[in-house]
Amino acid sequence: MISIIKTCFRGIYSCHWNSDNTRQKRSCCWFSFLSFVSILALSWMYVCFIAFNDHTDVNEHAFKKLEKWVDWYMIVMVISAMLATYCFLLLIFGLLHFAIREPLNLHWLHKVFLVLGLLTDTIGIAGFSKEWIEEWQTVYMSFQATAPFLHLGALVALTLISWLVFKSYHTSACKVFIMMTFLVVSTAVFLCPLAICSPCITSNLPPKPSLVGHRGAPMLAPENTMMSFRKSMECGVVAFETDVQISKDMKPFLMHDNGEKYLLRTTDVKKKFPGRDNSMHTNFTLEELKMLNAGEWFLRTDPFHSVSSLSEEEKREANNQTVPSLSELLVMAKKHNVSLIFDLKNENNSTGFHNSNSFYTTETIIKSGISPDKIWWLPREYRHNVRNISPGFKQVYNVVDEMNADGGSFLNMKYSSLSTRNISELRGKNVSVNLWVVNERWLFSLLWCSGASSVTTNACHIFKNMSKPDWHLEPKKYMGIWISADVISLLLMFGMFIWQRRKNHVSRQKEERGFPLLDR
Repeated sequence: MISIIKTCFRGIYSCHWNSDNTRQKRSCCWFSFLSFVSILALSWMYVCFIAFNDHTDVNEHAFKKLEKWVDWYMIVMVISAMLATYCFLLLIFGLLHFAIREPLNLHWLHKVFLVLGLLTDTIGIAGFSKEWIEEWQTVYMSFQATAPFLHLGALVALTLISWLVFKSYHTSACKVFIMMTFLVVSTAVFLCPLAICSPCITSNLPPKPSLVGHRGAPMLAPENTMMSFRKSMECGVVAFETDVQISKDMKPFLMHDNGEKYLLRTTDVKKKFPGRDNSMHTNFTLEELKMLNAGEWFLRTDPFHSVSSLSEEEKREANNQTVPSLSELLVMAKKHNVSLIFDLKNENNSTGFHNSNSFYTTETIIKSGISPDKIWWLPREYRHNVRNISPGFKQVYNVVDEMNADGGSFLNMKYSSLSTRNISELRGKNVSVNLWVVNERWLFSLLWCSGASSVTTNACHIFKNMSKPDWHLEPKKYMGIWISADVISLLLMFGMFIWQRRKNHVSRQKEERGFPLLDR
């Protein structure tokens, strides 16, 4: 039976079904290369999963370049997961070879795949660093959420691999080097919780952040449509987040994409107005915009892989959505007492306040009769002009220094722009902090523990059901878990060291007496 197992391991790893002890030095080099690529592949997969919170940014950017919707990010994730799984399994087989004292003769095909894997991961990391460098801050933030669990995983891995280390120690001439290296790594793993600083390790959990619907509820309905805002309202959002542009006839309408081809991604402009799909926002009247279908694209592309969760009635409703005006959304917000925050597109193209998006938007808001305190005014351009016309608007800032200079108390920033400590300090100064765009549970939990006032999200239907963060521990409880895990790991490793020492001593006695060693 043991012989069959050895043959299977040998065949999978090297395709040499008979024992072959040649080229061991080169084989060990390839095993070291396999270990490096496996660590790199697992690290890259971790980065991809963490950055998934912002995956729509990648897909939307790709659409602008290619004018074709493809879920590129999901393709990258699948390739990364397959590569990491392949390398990890191959590494496990390599360790098993080492354990049963089989030669580490990696097959040439595995070598080719490993080199391709190294190139793929290197290109991915280089592209990530060049085109999406700000996302590294998200990766850094993730360690505040995952570090305690990574520490426990590292303890388990260290404990499991220690028997191989001790086995090498008792049979190697480099005993001092092996043991010193292992002790340094073990000490780092045992003591790494001293460097872990997570806001979720606290005795005082802040209140749950309020929810702001990003373009409505784009996972449940086409973005920036009345159906989408209604769906977000059902999630209990305190505010709608949207994007306002001005039509040819100077009427504010809701659309995120701007500039040339701004209607291409989310409407059927090619079908309704052939040859005008390259036009700017100023080339369409509101009546013409109302003729466009703003929902069919959502059912066709399924950008969040959520269409299957909709009923047939909801799918029909989504398919009949049009481009809404700002007035329509103000009526809904006023009726249901929901606030409104928005970006103004193409504002830099205006030639003065009375010709600006700010002016027409402010005029439309005042005419709607909505309570001024329900408007969270975010745009920086013409802020003081707007304040003179409607002093009741809540002024929202995206720069801390600008807010302080203006005497404000409301920040709206990207979630990675502020450290968790900064968020806590601002809340301590009674500053409201809204963070965008938060879509993953781990990130929402982290910002909850940090004290964020509210978050802008695509996933309001997920967060509304969360009654507590995904994990939250009091410092004393976490310290107890940390110390207990370290002690258990240390005892197990000490036991394995003694067992390997005794086993090696027995083997030497048998060798001295002339008994054959069957396991060698």
